[in-house]
Amino acid sequence: MGKGPLAGMKVVEFAGIGPGPMCGMLLADLGAEVLRLDRMVASGLGIERAPQFDLLNRGKRTVSLDLKAAEGIAFARRVVAASDALIEGFRPGTMERLGLGPDVCRAGHPKLVYGRVTGFGQKGPLAQAAGHDLNYIALSGALHAIGREGAAPTPPLNLVGDFGGGGLLLAYGMLAALWRVQRGGEGQVVDAAMVDGAAMLMTSMFGLFGAGAHMAERGNNLLDSGAPHYEVYRCADGAFVSVAPIEAKFRSVLFERLGLPADAMDFNDVSRWPENKARLAAIFATRTRAQWCELLEGSDACFAPVLAPQEAHLHAHNRERDTFVEIAGVRQPAPAPRFEGTPAALPRPPHADDAAAFEQLRRWGIDAGEIEALQRSGLLREGGPPQAAKTCSG
Repeated sequence: MGKGPLAGMKVVEFAGIGPGPMCGMLLADLGAEVLRLDRMVASGLGIERAPQFDLLNRGKRTVSLDLKAAEGIAFARRVVAASDALIEGFRPGTMERLGLGPDVCRAGHPKLVYGRVTGFGQKGPLAQAAGHDLNYIALSGALHAIGREGAAPTPPLNLVGDFGGGGLLLAYGMLAALWRVQRGGEGQVVDAAMVDGAAMLMTSMFGLFGAGAHMAERGNNLLDSGAPHYEVYRCADGAFVSVAPIEAKFRSVLFERLGLPADAMDFNDVSRWPENKARLAAIFATRTRAQWCELLEGSDACFAPVLAPQEAHLHAHNRERDTFVEIAGVRQPAPAPRFEGTPAALPRPPHADDAAAFEQLRRWGIDAGEIEALQRSGLLREGGPPQAAKTCSG
């Protein structure tokens, strides 16, 4: 049993890429026992890397199971029957064709929370279409809003679709459904679509659109790099800093620290944004990032250095909070949020404890003889596919 607020929760994750593994990691980080059912051979999906760097699999245990065999399907059903929740991210209809759809899995287990995440959702004209994060956030309206003036929309990595609008959304939905179960209700299917999730993340922006407060072309609005007081600036050493004093009281702190009079720039006059941005750019170009940190960091100027992922762990604030941790030699973000009464343990590295996967199955009530029989027949083994150890060459 793990530590954390979700200790004791049993989750089966059918191996996939992107949002499904993210959801499983979020639950495992907070103490849930997540058992990952992988394929017998590598799928060839996603970006391949050595298993120790597939960080979304941290804290889980993995077994490979042949779902092309009737015995494998029957075994999967028994594992699901022993769990509280299920995560799957296949194209709609795939689990049903395997004989592992929600109707089958919930027939004798009405309290099961069946979590599904896809790009376009379980129904709709595009439900069966292939896609990736970029396509889903494009359809939601989010991608169009991100980018600089005169430039094409900027892909924000795969944070908005896969992880924010997908994995986090699914985890949020599943925990809501599990809360209902705890209150005496039945389980249910949770349909998380990344288009829906990306759109939901844009809720506040749609309010601004409705108010006419964010209607200029991309790169000309307050929050999309149009404003001089919500922007990143290059320093003398080529590094960047961010400034975001949207409120007048914070702008006055910035001007004071920069040695400028309080009325040096009128940020309320949109027509003067380009010239004021040029003035600030010239000012920030006179000192290094470290020098600006010494002058502005920790003040109410709404300032922070722009740190590369490789250096973020070195910042004093991140060090103090242990925002990043090193697990088995791999630096990575720590579990979040933090819990005072039920703190989570440091996650196990990906696949570090797969040798205990059968033990976990037995603890869930799966018959040891059945596990051994499937293992002897070659339909079940601890750990993921051997091909998963291939390192990405890109």
